[in-house]
Amino acid sequence: MNTLITKDVKISAETFFRPEYSQPTASKYVFSYQITIHNLGNTPVQLLRRHWFIFDSVGAKHEVEGEGVIGQQPILEPGEFHQYQSWSQLTTELGNMKGSYLMLDLKRNLQFQVWIPSFQLIAPFKMN
Repeated sequence: MNTLITKDVKISAETFFRPEYSQPTASKYVFSYQITIHNLGNTPVQLLRRHWFIFDSVGAKHEVEGEGVIGQQPILEPGEFHQYQSWSQLTTELGNMKGSYLMLDLKRNLQFQVWIPSFQLIAPFKMN
């Protein structure tokens, strides 16, 4: 699990290869990932937007940007966390993802950016 703390917000990422949705003979490799967002600060914050960079092992880059995560813009009170799962598809068995969230400090009405740690997407059979 990869973890990064930015401005009292802790982001942890864990990945899983999904063989049941992948088709290696068709260059289709599906990975899911679980993200945990934990408010370590003492003011409530809200996740407004996401911005992802997804890379495969041949240098292809895919960028994803939009409101919230999986249709939600969660509010996290001090000490609370929000966890969600999503997925990504690559054309190679290796890749990585990184990105950021745009957050809102609800007490001060100030927006700030939180970094998502870079994490690997690796099909287990590639590790042998």
